[in-house]
Amino acid sequence: MNRKKKINQVLKAKVKKMNAKQQKSNKPKYVSKAERAAIAAKEAEANATESNTIEASSEANVESSAEAISVES
Repeated sequence: MNRKKKINQVLKAKVKKMNAKQQKSNKPKYVSKAERAAIAAKEAEANATESNTIEASSEANVESSAEAISVES
């Protein structure tokens, strides 16, 4: 009886491990500290470029407004 029990125990453990491996994890993928720094640098660069574009367009709007006011006068 002990031999049968031990064999069944081993087989059940293998099945349990296989089922555990097939389950999906909700845990997010690990991102290293260096990769996080690189991503943050890219975002900062994108934000800087975006803000420069917005500032340039707002300056153009101010200049065109000033020209419109001077033309009306």
